[in-house]
Formats: sequence, C-alpha cells, structure tokens
Amino acid sequence: MAFGGFNNDKQGAPMADINVTPMVDVMLVLLVIFIITAPLFTHAIKLDLPTAQSAPAPEKPETISLSINGEGRIFWNNDPVEQKDLDTKLAEAAKKQPQPELQLRADKATRYEIIAQVMSAAQTNGMTKMGFVTDSKEAPKK
Repeated sequence: MAFGGFNNDKQGAPMADINVTPMVDVMLVLLVIFIITAPLFTHAIKLDLPTAQSAPAPEKPETISLSINGEGRIFWNNDPVEQKDLDTKLAEAAKKQPQPELQLRADKATRYEIIAQVMSAAQTNGMTKMGFVTDSKEAPKK
C-alpha cells in the first residue's frame, strides 16, 4: 500500500509519489459536463420572423454650387450670374422636390456684405438647405 501497513517495525519514509487520481477524476467530470452542455450552445431557436418591404431609398437631391469670387461676382455652378437673375434661379430651385442643397463657396477676400446678401436672397426665395464649403488644407505657416 502506498500509505504503509500495520507493520510497525519499519521506519516511515516520506512519500515521493504524486497522487494523480483526484486530478484525473476532476478532469473526467469536466469532460462529461462539456460533452453534455456543448450541444446546447449550438441549438437554434426557430422563429417565424415577419416580412417587410421598405420603400426605396430617397434619391439624393442635387447640389447647387454658388461661388463668390474676391471681386463679388457670383457663379451658379461655375456659370456667371447677375444679382437679378440669382433671385429667379433661387426661386426655381426652391420649388423642386426634393429641394437641392445650396453650397456657398466664397473667396477669402470677399466682403461679408455680399455673402450676407446672397444668404438673405436664398432664404427669402425659400431655400432651406444651405451649407458653407471651406478648404480643408492647412494654412501655410509663416
């Protein structure tokens, strides 16, 4: 026996063997638990999902580029336009469905008064979607 016997004549030596039986028992129990529970993780729930159809994505509205150079000249999609014609074009664009987006580009040297007049004309004629376009480049370091 590994624990000794009933013979008291021998002196007891320290036990040098490692008892792996409890470790093997624990590993077998864990293996059995894993074998039993593994199929539960792959079990799918049968659902009868509803069907739905969505409306097609709305088409992206056109974009109008309104540029103002340093001298105050106005350009509608790169075509020069006068102030009196600008009001007519803005009113026509405001009536479109979906309403186009107005992208305002202005030179650094443009007077704010001209930009304010163009913004006012756009709002007066019914344009609701307006944005400013800026240059994303870093400013040159001096």
